[in-house]
Amino acid sequence: MLLRWWNERKWRYLPEHLRTGRRGEEAARRFLRRQGLQFVFANFKARRGEIDLIFRDQLSLVFVEVKTRSSEDWIRPAAAVDADKERILSEAALQYLRLLGQPLISFRFDIVEVLMRDGMVGEIRHLPNAFPLSEPLRYLP
Repeated sequence: MLLRWWNERKWRYLPEHLRTGRRGEEAARRFLRRQGLQFVFANFKARRGEIDLIFRDQLSLVFVEVKTRSSEDWIRPAAAVDADKERILSEAALQYLRLLGQPLISFRFDIVEVLMRDGMVGEIRHLPNAFPLSEPLRYLP
């Protein structure tokens, strides 16, 4: 009860763009679970950067970047994941895999676009295998 009160209260003090991002991440999490993926972890903070969501899809780990926007007037949300962001996500994923003990496991990077309309989730697009592990990084278990 107290934890629920605290969580509701702290949301009020977040800037609007952070609240929108959190809503988008929650919507993406629900969407991917309905698609049959198993939720593992949210907001893994690496030395540099963060992985929004981590799921399992059968025998693979899925590192998910969620991009939430209130409009697509300029560009698609996934276009914000440029080469620098891909490198940061790749390094964070490798750090996560090191924490697991370098398992012999396949993994991929997905992007989920969440489009908000009038403060509500309007559309969700899942882009599986959106980009490969950034060069020259390699994963050797």
